[in-house]
Amino acid sequence: MALLTNGSGLRVAVAHNRYQQPGGEDQVFEREVALLKSAGHDVLSYEVHNDAVASMSSFSVAARYVWNPTTYGTLRARFASFRPHVVHVHNTLPLISPAILVAARRSGAAVVQTLHNYRMVCPSATLFRDGRPCELCVPQRLALSGVRHACYRNSRSATAAVAGSTFIHRVLRTYAHNVDRFIALTEFARTTLSKGGVPANKLVVKPNFTAPIGATHREAGGMALFVGRLSEEKGIRTLMEAWKRHRDLPPLRIAGDGPLRSEVELQSAQNGNITALGALPQGRVPVEMRSAAVLVFPSTWYEGFPMTIVEAFANGLPVVASRIGSVAEIVTDGEVGLTFTPGDADELADRVRRLSNDRDLNARLGAAALHRYGERYTPEANLEQLQRIYQEAIEHRNVHRRR
Repeated sequence: MALLTNGSGLRVAVAHNRYQQPGGEDQVFEREVALLKSAGHDVLSYEVHNDAVASMSSFSVAARYVWNPTTYGTLRARFASFRPHVVHVHNTLPLISPAILVAARRSGAAVVQTLHNYRMVCPSATLFRDGRPCELCVPQRLALSGVRHACYRNSRSATAAVAGSTFIHRVLRTYAHNVDRFIALTEFARTTLSKGGVPANKLVVKPNFTAPIGATHREAGGMALFVGRLSEEKGIRTLMEAWKRHRDLPPLRIAGDGPLRSEVELQSAQNGNITALGALPQGRVPVEMRSAAVLVFPSTWYEGFPMTIVEAFANGLPVVASRIGSVAEIVTDGEVGLTFTPGDADELADRVRRLSNDRDLNARLGAAALHRYGERYTPEANLEQLQRIYQEAIEHRNVHRRR
């Protein structure tokens, strides 16, 4: 079966287990559903929310990590009625479970799964422990290192439940047998996931996207901006240390909330060059970006696909980012921004200073960032990639159905 050309499009079922704290994955799910509908595809959206976990016992939740019979029965019935060409799965933990993959395959649909994070090779999904990147579990079929260090929710039992679910389905070949294409968000993620056992021949790369801003960027100058979660892995302490040591840097505005909020507010009170904005309404972020000279992105962990950087590109805003994992792939040094060694406050300060003081450099990198957005991260570019992946998944399923 090829992509339909009679104007009716494909029937696509899209599933996602929403998080208790709304985040980037939830937004990507919503945007892709809207994108598919706008392109004329018939979309069945299936969602569950983690708020339901509050009324369940720990044992019941752990059991659903492995297999949720309710999900399986519900989706078998819905797929039988909807008859999807493609089932596109996003997050399954904890309530949807890999049961959806079996239900999708038995419906005859091609199956695509987006791997937004590193859960398949790391129980905590972050590849981050004790303040630094950690890849101990990547080559392990059963993530015993993660269990030993209680990497998921600081609980050995919870970590064992997540690691055990992944191990069981690897042994049963649930992923290898039922999924036709896995989507990684970057080449770095694709390589890391393949090292951890995700079938390399089924892994493809498709980044996330954002809608165009509709306004061009301002002249270089003004202030530096951070937007994101105020937490250790985001490099907040490195950021504040740079502004503490170097008083000649431009004013820094920090937007976001998180466990280090009190530290940020204290630094803001002590350093007149730092302003703590708190969490901003979504529509306010582009306004901040259009009046900034540079976005600072000092993460110290292997980010999945930071939407803040893509939003900066859409505003023609160059980025100073840590040279690590997927971030170094997205922010190519000297092309759309400048990079620095993670955790190095002095090097961070130097890069910010260069982009703030050199207006020609700022304008050139900002224009290149906007151009890259237009090439890679628009809804139109993303739709083309997504439809191509669906086509490949359908062809793969048809070949294996005939065997």
